[in-house]
Amino acid sequence: MSLSIVKKFNYNSLMKNFPDVIPVFPLSGVIYFPKTNLPLNIFEQRYIDLVNDVYEKDKLMGMVQLQKDENKVYQVGCLGKISDLQKSKDGRILINLTGLSRFKILEEIESKKLYRKFKVDYKKFEVDLKEAIDDQDTQNLMDKAKIFFKRSGLLLNWREFDKLNKTQRINTLSMISPVTNEEKQKLLESLTIKDKIETLDNIISFYLYETNFNNQTIQ
Repeated sequence: MSLSIVKKFNYNSLMKNFPDVIPVFPLSGVIYFPKTNLPLNIFEQRYIDLVNDVYEKDKLMGMVQLQKDENKVYQVGCLGKISDLQKSKDGRILINLTGLSRFKILEEIESKKLYRKFKVDYKKFEVDLKEAIDDQDTQNLMDKAKIFFKRSGLLLNWREFDKLNKTQRINTLSMISPVTNEEKQKLLESLTIKDKIETLDNIISFYLYETNFNNQTIQ
């Protein structure tokens, strides 16, 4: 699994221009966080329309997880900016989304478009637009994460991963860890980086404990 360092944006100036109504791509099992990159392969017509529309406008779109009832979405998602777009000969669009800020969904807006639009609010997540200053030691969490990924059969370029700053590392782990959709949503909704570290540590510790218990290797 490869990682790319997020391009820098002026988050504070961008916030003033965040739209109150955004087109949203709802997708089950896919979640991303501020200051992380998410590559997407767009092939369904309504989302091709969405990408084309936002790329010509402000390049801003939302991502949110679908709930088990596939018409319902979770109330917290992430706004992203299309930082790269390529069109393939077979009609697909390949994009890269750079996460900017989480948002809370207030209501769905009627639209003549094939894709869905929502009225959203960003106030609760102003922390996403600030450079996190956190001296909390995460080495224990990183050690657990390496064991967790290895036991799950997932390869990660940890040397490249270590080039990310602490916030990006925690958000990236939250995004790519092999945990349930509900657990990822819980991580997304953790307000501060400190909250996220604690939640992620608890989730990974639970999986490692379960593995040890099943293998009867508890010490």
